[in-house]
Amino acid sequence: MAKSAKELALKILNDSLIGTMATIQSNKPHSRYMTFFNDGFTIYTATSKRTHKVEEVQKNPNTHILLGYEGKGFGDAFLEIEGTVEESQEETIKEKVWNKLLKGWFDGPEDPDLLILKITPTQIRVMNTKGEEPQIVDF
Repeated sequence: MAKSAKELALKILNDSLIGTMATIQSNKPHSRYMTFFNDGFTIYTATSKRTHKVEEVQKNPNTHILLGYEGKGFGDAFLEIEGTVEESQEETIKEKVWNKLLKGWFDGPEDPDLLILKITPTQIRVMNTKGEEPQIVDF
């Protein structure tokens, strides 16, 4: 049985860690690779409080994320995610998101420079599913 757009989107979110996140800098898009974590359809990413992206999302909280492409070619399903970003102040989220991949940038979940950005999707498009039209998950 074919999976619904929502089921496929959640599978890609659960299986994918690395993607790109675009913000607005000087009225132009600015993209960078990020590591993502999710709790259902709520997405989190860790960053330093001193990065430009923090300033950018404070000025304009809209973001666009690409997540899930595996590089195998045509047919790799991936997500185009539109959403809004807010700084998460929940200490439990820092603990939940923390993993060894972040050790290169932070001392641990208690590092005062660590900031978790919470992304709330407004729309997810499931793309490139073997030539099918994009499937839309609205929120």
